[in-house]
Order: sequence, then structure tokens, then C-alpha cells
Amino acid sequence: MPQPTDIKLRTLSRLLEIHFDDGSHYELPFEYLRVFSPSAEVKGHGGGEGVLQVGKAGVGITGAEPVGNYALRLLFDDGHNTGLYTWTLLHELGRDRRRNWARYLERCAEAGVEPGTGGAAPGPGCGR
Repeated sequence: MPQPTDIKLRTLSRLLEIHFDDGSHYELPFEYLRVFSPSAEVKGHGGGEGVLQVGKAGVGITGAEPVGNYALRLLFDDGHNTGLYTWTLLHELGRDRRRNWARYLERCAEAGVEPGTGGAAPGPGCGR
């Protein structure tokens, strides 16, 4: 699996910028990372798509802590900090962002809540 060569936390634009040794480069919005957190709180314990995260459009990241040589722990300003974002997961989240966000929008519609922006443009988040 690709390994990161550079990681930047861009707090003003609310993006995690990550470059991998396979040449791929992703800019992942904080909202997207929060909505797709790998934590048990978000993923749930029984499989499936997990717990729909709402109202995360304005979420910030106050820090990123390395975990060994394989992951980051992101510290969100809403108090969430339990998910470990492995290099593999971050690569997959970058690669599959459009598909993941489209499914998130479908889930918001099914739940009857306003969807977030996915960092594409300023605006309200799902449930805001």
C-alpha cells in the first residue's frame, strides 16, 4: 500500500493535504474526514454503513498525532478523536471521495436531513 511522503493540515481551508509515494495526492476536507471516521462511534459495531454523522460542515481539526508508522489520530474540535486513520484508509478515502460523498448525500436524503458540502464549497452541513 502507498506510504505518505508529505502531510499538511490546512486549518484555514479545512483540508488535510496528503501526498503518497505512488504519486497520488489528495486534499481531504475536514468534514469528509469526520463523516467517514473509522471510529467505532461512527462505524458502529454491527457492520453496515454505521451511524450517519450530521452537522459537521464547520468541524475543524486542532491537531494530528502520528500513531506508529501506520496512522494518524485526528483531533477534531467537536471532541471526536478516537478514530485511527491508517495510510491505507487515507489513500482509499482520497481515491473514493466522489463515490463516498455521493452515498453520504443519498443517506442524508433518506434520513430527511440537509446534506453537507464535502468541502466543495462553503455551506451548511448535513442536519444543519
